[in-house]
Amino acid sequence: MSELEERRALVVLLGVIFLMIAGFGLVIPLLPFFAQAFDAPAWQVTLLFSTFSVGQFLGEPFWGRLSDRMGRRPVLIATIAMVGVSYVALAFAPNIGWAFAIRFANGFFAGNISTLQGALADITPPEKRPQRMGIMGAAFSAGFMTGPAIGGLLAQPSRGALGFQLPLLAAAAFAIASALAVVLLVRERRPDAVPLPKGPKPARVRDAFAHPVISRVVMISFIVVVGFAGIEATYGLWTEARFGWGPRQIGLAFMGIGLLGAVCQGWLSGRLARRYGEASTLTAGLVLMGLGLTVQGLSPTWIVAMVGFALVCVGQSICFPNVSALISQAAPAHRQGEMLGLNMSGMALARIGGPVLAGQLFSRVAPGSVFAFSALLVLPALWFAMQVRGRTSRLA
Repeated sequence: MSELEERRALVVLLGVIFLMIAGFGLVIPLLPFFAQAFDAPAWQVTLLFSTFSVGQFLGEPFWGRLSDRMGRRPVLIATIAMVGVSYVALAFAPNIGWAFAIRFANGFFAGNISTLQGALADITPPEKRPQRMGIMGAAFSAGFMTGPAIGGLLAQPSRGALGFQLPLLAAAAFAIASALAVVLLVRERRPDAVPLPKGPKPARVRDAFAHPVISRVVMISFIVVVGFAGIEATYGLWTEARFGWGPRQIGLAFMGIGLLGAVCQGWLSGRLARRYGEASTLTAGLVLMGLGLTVQGLSPTWIVAMVGFALVCVGQSICFPNVSALISQAAPAHRQGEMLGLNMSGMALARIGGPVLAGQLFSRVAPGSVFAFSALLVLPALWFAMQVRGRTSRLA
């Protein structure tokens, strides 16, 4: 592929990511209020997040491996289109039971992040992957910046569940536009096919966890996301209880943080990785996340809370692109989709348990205890990161 073709493919792929994540980001801040419209208690609010993650946990390795065999393009078209359909169904859910079922389907088809990462890896030489993963993260952040702002403006909580139909339909429109972009503009760019590994799935999982870098990076993702998913599920409830915020204020907060994340992932992450290495940048990101979580949990005002939120955002923005880059560099070319899928599946598993734990901490201990729990989880993640740093420095 020529350099011009490579750049064109990158721009198209980033556009697809932006549209898809804008729809996803539009829904996330509204979910606690959407569930409350059905008179759902706090534990059901957080369980609505976990239900999505159960579907994503099952979908990530399935779609990642299928994309290795069939190609990224058909998998992306099918999954993104069905995500759009599920948003439409959620807009007209008659009760909380149907909302749970639809969120499960939504998560299963949204389990295509590893396929997107694989598509990016297909068009990127290994030495450019940390920077490209950062740019991909910037597209995620830009979508996550745009979506919540639109959702907060469109939502009308005073109308109950009906007040969330318009933002959910807008999310569906973003997903359908993303699927059409894949149909019209994305071409298959996989390397020449090689035979896929044989054997049962447990053996393939053991292969991943036997690898000295991939195993530790997957554990870092899992540990950090357990805490982050808990905060994500309770953030609306926490800001409502602490500062009296509603969907509009939360949407604007996510917009500002999304802008910061886009800058950090698109500009800062790749530069730090090139200068200090992926493992060192990953370690620094974890330190910032731990500091930010502590500040948020102890914040006396919303301004201090937003400073902590910003620190978490910067840390996450320089952390997760390097997680993906380390896996894509360590995995064989014909198993990148599978290994990235295993990582995303582990993150989805963390998103199942994280909100459930957070719901119990929020209800039974204190709203701010979720931040303390998440900050403590950064410590074992840092231990694994230091091991990855040692392994990669010896291989360099």
